[in-house]
Amino acid sequence: MLIITYDISNDKVRTKFWKFLKKYGRRLQYSVFELKNSERILNIIKMEVEKVFKPQFTWADSILILPFTKVDREKVIRYWQPAMEEEEILFL
Repeated sequence: MLIITYDISNDKVRTKFWKFLKKYGRRLQYSVFELKNSERILNIIKMEVEKVFKPQFTWADSILILPFTKVDREKVIRYWQPAMEEEEILFL
């Protein structure tokens, strides 16, 4: 699992970044996303941030990418909606 949190001052850039992240994961809170952790996805995210978003940043903008190992992920405590979304549902 990857947790990505961002604070981008420019509305246009922030919306573009939100749309980009939406392709790879789900929004947990206003500026926090959870993505599947894979080397490929992490490389795509880093490359896109470097090429597209970093040149548009100001000194006030920030992005944090927090990778979790499988062991770390099992230690995450979830309450309410996020906890229910973790349940796997099987439809027949």
